[in-house]
Amino acid sequence: MANTPQRMLRLLSLLQHSRYWSGAELCERLEISPRTLRRDIDRLRELGYPVHATPGAHGGYQLEAGTAMPPLLLDGEEAVAVAISLRTAAGGSVAGIEETSVRALAKLEQVLPAHLRRRVSTLQDYTVPITAPGPVADPECLMVIAQACRDRERLRFGYATRDGAESSRFVEPYRLVHVARKWYLMAWDLKRDDWRTFRVDRLTAPYPTGERFGPRELPAEDVAAYVAESITSSLARYRALITFHAPLARIAERIRPRDGILTEVDEDTCMLRTAADSLQWLALTVGMFDVEFEVHEPPELIAYIRMLSGRLDRAVSGGGG
Repeated sequence: MANTPQRMLRLLSLLQHSRYWSGAELCERLEISPRTLRRDIDRLRELGYPVHATPGAHGGYQLEAGTAMPPLLLDGEEAVAVAISLRTAAGGSVAGIEETSVRALAKLEQVLPAHLRRRVSTLQDYTVPITAPGPVADPECLMVIAQACRDRERLRFGYATRDGAESSRFVEPYRLVHVARKWYLMAWDLKRDDWRTFRVDRLTAPYPTGERFGPRELPAEDVAAYVAESITSSLARYRALITFHAPLARIAERIRPRDGILTEVDEDTCMLRTAADSLQWLALTVGMFDVEFEVHEPPELIAYIRMLSGRLDRAVSGGGG
């Protein structure tokens, strides 16, 4: 058994990692008795950590919000990730967070060990951000959604579509995804009985209902790619399906998540679902990989590539006009 300070730090880390732990699970993880666990919980409360206990045979513990924020327990990698995120927040897409980020960063870097400060500074010194105007998301709104995703709690909110039509949505939130400087919520829409993607900057007054939900089978393994493809497809004129006669890893090196969804057919073949407004752009996209490929749809792209193939053939055979 670890000594008391080490054990309490481990206990605090577990409570911060997951919303709820049963007493039996904590005792097993920490290799302590229920009596020792109760004493350690009391010590955490004395330090300002609001640990709520549920009595009974199936009771447990969870870390709740209190009147003041006690110290967070971060490992080295987590601290570096937070510091880098705060440094880049001023040029990000979350509204009104710049000044707050600077204050939080000052507090964090004051206590970072020297070797971690050097890691953060090195990355920042050699990174040049590209900023552009665009829609911003309310940080409070993002936090409400993220907590609902974490706790698997159903969510209600108002939503405005691209054309300004407003509606009320009732969803099971799964993930927040940041694509092309915009925040999106991927969720199961209970009224439409299907997966939907929502722009967070068009979303208003989200509130958790207190209703829990169980896991669902996801529409794709890569959530970011699925959201990016659904966004592109909803706006694009043409949707394409292409088979590449090359391993997935080779093609994946050349595309971004927002370019579409890439899936493996076998060890030598993969398939890309993508979309665009331009047949020229689609033809350029599939041709740049320098591998054999087959276009399954749309028919307009097939016809365009045939026309382009003839034009290129004439260009090298001297038959061009």
